[in-house]
Amino acid sequence: MRLIIQTLDSAPADSRPIMQAIAADLGLVPNLAATAATSPALLAGFDGLRRAVASTKLDPVLREVAGLAVGVAVDNHYGVAFHSTMLASLGLDEADIDAMRQGHAPSDDTAAATHQLAREVVLARGKVSDATITRATEAGLDTEAILETVLEATFAGLVGTIDNLADHVDLDEFLAPRAWKT
Repeated sequence: MRLIIQTLDSAPADSRPIMQAIAADLGLVPNLAATAATSPALLAGFDGLRRAVASTKLDPVLREVAGLAVGVAVDNHYGVAFHSTMLASLGLDEADIDAMRQGHAPSDDTAAATHQLAREVVLARGKVSDATITRATEAGLDTEAILETVLEATFAGLVGTIDNLADHVDLDEFLAPRAWKT
């Protein structure tokens, strides 16, 4: 299924205010959001999750690690490019970014536990093992951080579903340098 990257002129009327709000927040409407805009309800859900994720107390690096882990797990090219770009802007070591893009955990214990948790949330459809929860808590994640990782994994899963349904959304220019090929 080839989904259209909507513009403010082509999007359904009910999507336009949401697109304008996204543009006000981010300075642009990313192609993934513009693709979701064909359905005002989907765009509203996307934007609600995006805003919820942005409001978490979870360390931004850990949030992006979770997103990248899910992106790779669900073959989400857009998400992999996005989270790789964000992690680089946050100063994460390129070796860790490359390892995660290949499906491996990063070197930091807390980031590795977050990576494992996020992957397991999506791959096991929420049936996270006790060992994974124990590893996360031993790495310093409290219940709130674990639940916020679940939120990021859920959002990244939605992005992956849209990306895959669209047969991979065209990357925005700022993401192109981090394009991912499986």
